[in-house]
Amino acid sequence: MTRVKICGITNLEDALYAAECGADALGFVLYEKSPRYIRNNNIYEIVKKLPPFIKTVGLFVNAELDHIFETIDYCHLNLAQLHGDEDLEFCKEVKKRTGVIKAIRVKGSESIKEIQQFSSVIRTFLLDAYIEGTYGGTGASFDWEFVHQAKEFGDIVIAGGLNRENILEAVKNVKPYGVDVSSGVEISPGKKDKQKVKDFIRIAKGTYH
Repeated sequence: MTRVKICGITNLEDALYAAECGADALGFVLYEKSPRYIRNNNIYEIVKKLPPFIKTVGLFVNAELDHIFETIDYCHLNLAQLHGDEDLEFCKEVKKRTGVIKAIRVKGSESIKEIQQFSSVIRTFLLDAYIEGTYGGTGASFDWEFVHQAKEFGDIVIAGGLNRENILEAVKNVKPYGVDVSSGVEISPGKKDKQKVKDFIRIAKGTYH
């Protein structure tokens, strides 16, 4: 069954509702330029009230190692999602302390070489659309056919432009390890729409086994 990550969580109500609906993971954005940015102390308060078996993911963009480690430890996060221009050596250092998801902003077929390079260290890749000067959260999508090539190198999570209208097509056609959604289930940046969250998770989990 396809795993579902609801990203851009900024409040306890949305976190608990996503978990109740069956989300496998919740993502917290620790990139200050994002409209979904959330501070460490707020993440801590949310995480300690979550039910068991929910994975928690910190999303970092070109952050310092010490900042990543301090945040993971303080907030009790399960995974670090590296969504910037982090190189292989940096990923190795992070992986010594916690699980790592490496985000790849897909530019085209040349992005396969980037995935292949990281695959010696990283098992799970999140594929998002490439837009100059941004690091995700734009609602833009990429050519899902790329996923079929990327699967050779690890578990693939697709993001970018997903919503309850197109998630069925994405899961059926690509059969990814997981899907990641943020803007596609929002009322406004950082505030989730409960019906969209519920529908997205139900459709994503009910179409592929």
